[in-house]
Amino acid sequence: MTLTILYGFTIGAILYFISIGLSLTFGTMRVINFAHTLTYCIGVYMLITFISLFKGNFFPSAILAILAVIPISYLIERFIIRRLYGESLDYTFIATFAITLIGVDSIKWIWGVNPLPLSDPIGTQLNLWDFTFPVYRVLIVTIAIVLFFALELFFKKTIVGKIVVAALEDKDGVRCLGVKVERHFLIVFILGSALAGLGGVLYAPISSVHPYMGLGILLLCFAVVIVGGMGNLRGTFVSAFSLGMVMAITARYWSQGAEVMVFIVMAVVLMFRPIDI
Repeated sequence: MTLTILYGFTIGAILYFISIGLSLTFGTMRVINFAHTLTYCIGVYMLITFISLFKGNFFPSAILAILAVIPISYLIERFIIRRLYGESLDYTFIATFAITLIGVDSIKWIWGVNPLPLSDPIGTQLNLWDFTFPVYRVLIVTIAIVLFFALELFFKKTIVGKIVVAALEDKDGVRCLGVKVERHFLIVFILGSALAGLGGVLYAPISSVHPYMGLGILLLCFAVVIVGGMGNLRGTFVSAFSLGMVMAITARYWSQGAEVMVFIVMAVVLMFRPIDI
C-alpha cells in the first residue's frame, strides 16, 4: 500500500504540472486549450532529440526541451489564440484541437510513429524500512511541491502575478484600469505551456513515448481542473494529487478502471457544482 501511495503522488504531480496551465489559461482567457497536448508532446520529443545529442545526459536535455516549448507556445498564442479572445468557447476548442492534430501529424512525420523507450535517468532506489522507492519518482513529487510554493510566491509577490490573479476574478475590471491584459495573457500562456512541457519531460521516462501520448492525459487534466475549480490554483493542486491517489488505489484492485474512476469523481462533482462558463 505504501508503494501505491507513492505512485499516486507521482501521478498527481504529473497531472499538476499539466493541469495548472489549463487552469490558468481558462481562468484568465476563457480558452479551452487543447493545444496543451502539443506542447506536452513536443517537450517529450525534444527531450529525446537532445538526449541523443548530449549522449544520454538527461537533465541538461530536459532543461533545453522545456525551453524549446516556449517559442512554439508564443507562436500559438500570438497568431491563433489571440484572435479568439472574447469568442465562443466552441471556436477556441475547434482551433486548439486543430493545432493538436497538425502537431501530432508533424511529430509522426519528424520522429516516426513507433514508440520510443526512455529509461529512469537516475536508476537508483531509496530503501526505507521494508520498501524500495525509485528515487526518480520521489524527485518528481518534490519538484511538484516546490513548484506549488514557487507559484504561490509568484502570484502573491510579483506585479505580473497579482495582475493574473486579479484577471482570474474580473478580467474586464483589470482592463478598465488601463492594464494591457493581453500582454499578461501571453506570459500566462507561455508559463502554462512550459509547465506542460515539464510534465511531459518528467513523465516520459516512466511511460511510453508515442505521438498520441498527450491526448489521454489531457482529458485527465481537464477532469483535474473541473474538480479543482476553473482558475482555482490551490484547488488544482489538491485535485491533481487527490485524483492521482484515486487512480493509484483503483489500479491496485481494478487496473482497467483507474482512469474511469477519475471521470466518475468528476461527474459527481459536476452534479453538485456545475461549471460556470
